[in-house]
Amino acid sequence: MGRYKIINGKIITPYRIIPEGYVYIENGKILEVSENNIHFPNAEIINAQGNYISPGFIDLHTHGAGGSDFMDGTVEAYLQIAETHAQHGVTGLYPTTLASTKEELLKTFEVYRQAKAQNTKGAGFLGLHLEGPYFAMNQKGAQDAKYIRNPHPDDYMAILDATNDIARWSAAPELEGSKKFAETLLQHNILPAIAHSDAIYEEVVEAFKWGFTHVTHLYSGTSGVFRRGCFRYAGIIEAAYLIDDMTVEIIADGIHLPASLLQLVYKIKGAGKIALVSDSMRAAGMPEGKSILGSLHNGQEVIVEDGVAKLPDRTAFAGSVATADRLVGTMTRLAGIPLLETIQMITSTPAGILGIGDAKGSLEKGKDADLTVFDRDINIKMTIASGKIIYNALNLL
Repeated sequence: MGRYKIINGKIITPYRIIPEGYVYIENGKILEVSENNIHFPNAEIINAQGNYISPGFIDLHTHGAGGSDFMDGTVEAYLQIAETHAQHGVTGLYPTTLASTKEELLKTFEVYRQAKAQNTKGAGFLGLHLEGPYFAMNQKGAQDAKYIRNPHPDDYMAILDATNDIARWSAAPELEGSKKFAETLLQHNILPAIAHSDAIYEEVVEAFKWGFTHVTHLYSGTSGVFRRGCFRYAGIIEAAYLIDDMTVEIIADGIHLPASLLQLVYKIKGAGKIALVSDSMRAAGMPEGKSILGSLHNGQEVIVEDGVAKLPDRTAFAGSVATADRLVGTMTRLAGIPLLETIQMITSTPAGILGIGDAKGSLEKGKDADLTVFDRDINIKMTIASGKIIYNALNLL
């Protein structure tokens, strides 16, 4: 951490883009964001060279990148993923697990603690996101069926007793025992999220009351309007639109959701209720070809082609290979969303969803100095996390 003065940049604030402004950083915090050139002695000057200066990107949902997966169960894998995401503008992320054995999960908790202590070159670890194993079998997607089950106190309490690092847990709320599960998560300050679920609208309304206030990767593993016999039912997708305070996340790679659906979600929910997530697996940032979803020793083989990971029989997607800069580029170029609001969806909105908005998610005085510098084509030039330069593409010092 140092004392920096960033000059000659277009600063993306919560309300507008300052055409040419200055950011002042000291001891890992933002001292001032201003249009004025303030005297700031003994500071290193970072010339942004006319590029955009944004809050650091926050990825709420990622399984891996750079050839590694969090389920590999090694500190080296965690650090490799963090460094890869930093190269794509991410300053904070939530390592995400898959449905697995309890033993594998408990090992992950210990590895997370070790990796967090050693992580000095990559995006910061902000908490764990458990995805599964409490899912609807019909919506399992690429999750391994042999690990999927209903929530039971004996099961999830053993997990909760093993760590204080879980920030969010994604599950299907229609399963038996979900109400007590959600209430228990809230007691542990963990966000319950809806995922891989066949819930109908009425079940989502009840689940929202229990604390399921967020939808994991909307349209992926989430029920939509369907028929049972003669009668038509609304699902999670419709509930997410109708419940004003429900937040959602979308895999904005242009493949999981085409431009029309990206525009629809934005039109109905608005930037303040949408988080852009990569949901990336180990192949993110790697060449296309064969890869592994999940851990190397018992994960599933997948094929990466057309900019996405697929099951070998090509019947379903198997996670994305998107990176945060790609998400921003897709929303602005493909979906036509204004840059100011797109940046909100990958900074302040995810920070608000996970309750860290007081410290992160926007360029404001007193907040953590998490910044990303990128050009008009969303090519990342520099990433700064908590006042430390963790990626420097053009040697802007």
